[in-house]
Amino acid sequence: MKRWYEELFTGYAKTYDQEGYTKGTLGECDFIETEIRGDRSVPVLDIGCGTGRHSIELAKRGYRVTGVDLSPTQIARAREKAEAAALQVDFRVGDARDLSFRGEFGLALIICEGAFSLMETDKMNYAILEGAARALRPGGKLILTALSALFPLRHNLQDFLNENSEEGTISALDFDLTTFRVRSTLVVRDDSGREKTLDCDERHFAPSEIRWWLESLGFRDVAILGAKHGAFSRSDPPTPDDMELLAIGVKED
Repeated sequence: MKRWYEELFTGYAKTYDQEGYTKGTLGECDFIETEIRGDRSVPVLDIGCGTGRHSIELAKRGYRVTGVDLSPTQIARAREKAEAAALQVDFRVGDARDLSFRGEFGLALIICEGAFSLMETDKMNYAILEGAARALRPGGKLILTALSALFPLRHNLQDFLNENSEEGTISALDFDLTTFRVRSTLVVRDDSGREKTLDCDERHFAPSEIRWWLESLGFRDVAILGAKHGAFSRSDPPTPDDMELLAIGVKED
């Protein structure tokens, strides 16, 4: 039986590319380039790459990129877009919880709930970070975004999502203060127009949790920031008005 996130992204690639939160790619890639000082020799791993928006943009800028996603539909769309742009990107169907890479990359990206935050247990979410850490060479950098547990404490999350997302209609939302999990019912239409009703279960994180998880995996110089779509910045501390957190860490030598 498919998990809710597997069902969501089945036959959902073209619709996904129309979502508002995918429109910040250029600004986000500008930030990514700044973090690696524009060094095009740095091999990039895009975990939970979806339809490849960051992978393809970075490839356009001259980077060698490998993109991994659990959804065959998303990877097929990513390959289609790369081929149309005459770009070489190594797109693979794979599980972010079971990455096989070992020290091959200088940068790992987990952006816009690239698998992380969507998993049903903390152990699974942690396994994604473990895989990213293994994939990085010493001195390599991780750039991660995660759903913030601060946001639902100040905002009505259901109203916010329904007002700001084109993804579908969210109802029956519950934020569990003991686990920082948001459980909701999402009604969406896939690329063919077929309606799906999904029982979603997403993990939100406190800044201190992300810092501890990354430091426990051997990352240093960890920065936890607010994530603004299309405008990532080291000048933005996390606030309860940020839907997502942006975390950056360097793998210890």
